[in-house]
Amino acid sequence: MMSDHPSASSTHTSSHSSSQSSQATSSRPLEILAFGEAMALLVAESEGDLAQVSHYERRIAGADTNVAIGLARLGFHVGWLSRVGHDSLGRYLRHTLEAEGLDCRHLSEDALAPTGLMFKARAKQGEDPHVEYFRQGSAASRMDASDASGVDFSALRHLHATGIPPAVSTTCRELSFALFDKARASGASISFDPNLRPTLWSSEHEMRETLNQLACQADWVFPGLSEGQLLTGKKTPEAVAGYYLERGAKAVIIKLGPEGSYYRGVIGGQEAAFSVPGQRVDKVIDTVGAGDAFAVGAVSALLDGLSPRDAMLRANLLGSRAVQVRGDMEGLPDRATLDELERKLTSVDGVAS
Repeated sequence: MMSDHPSASSTHTSSHSSSQSSQATSSRPLEILAFGEAMALLVAESEGDLAQVSHYERRIAGADTNVAIGLARLGFHVGWLSRVGHDSLGRYLRHTLEAEGLDCRHLSEDALAPTGLMFKARAKQGEDPHVEYFRQGSAASRMDASDASGVDFSALRHLHATGIPPAVSTTCRELSFALFDKARASGASISFDPNLRPTLWSSEHEMRETLNQLACQADWVFPGLSEGQLLTGKKTPEAVAGYYLERGAKAVIIKLGPEGSYYRGVIGGQEAAFSVPGQRVDKVIDTVGAGDAFAVGAVSALLDGLSPRDAMLRANLLGSRAVQVRGDMEGLPDRATLDELERKLTSVDGVAS
């Protein structure tokens, strides 16, 4: 038995063609584009082995969608590029993403493959919960470079990407590189979160080579420290950041978990490096989605024109909120809530945020 959020059917098109929903046909140019695989998520309502769980809550899952939704809640016009199957889960995903304010004009339907599905256990003491994926051969895994052909990059301000799409399939990998090339050619900025999924790769070498190539084409790179160490072979935050800066990235913000974050990049023509401590968290409920919330904070702040230090403050703040709620995106605030949170942070710290 499942409980879920209300859903409604949406207009369908033929396989691999864009939806013609009222929102998707908006003539308003996209400000931000995100892409990847959104999956239907069944979250256990009780603790224990998934084999023994009878009740689940239906939600959506995907690091890329978490960031897209977080940015949309802050008022950015965010487009979502992906594929879903011609099935009820695909309709649920489209309805949910549009209800969150995403422009789904580039969310297409593939009649030959199903929508991906994920099961998630309930965490007991804030540990990373057990998850199981059913995504091999999914509609989103069949995306390729042609999915980028209909995107108007002329007015696009920013592209956000993770290392998950290039891990899902070779054709999704081609799409990732195509989108990077088009974004760079148009002058849009690019952020990249490696978001490692080692089990999806044929080898660690292939993962490192591919993701480092993408990271070095990005403007802002957001690795966790352990991710950066694995990808670059470097040990310290300074060395990990230096690896990407020497190869083309403009700024690297490294997630240090409860310790906060580390920045190294160019500000006003001069290279700067500093750390910002994390926000205190009294009780960790669920760590899934914390890195995505961090990315929402960093990207939104940089697009708002804030300084790198203030961007890290916001990133740390949103990351700390994410671990205090159950769910991947439930802690992501709207703009009014964010403004209030930052005002409180300023009054406590006595510094601008």
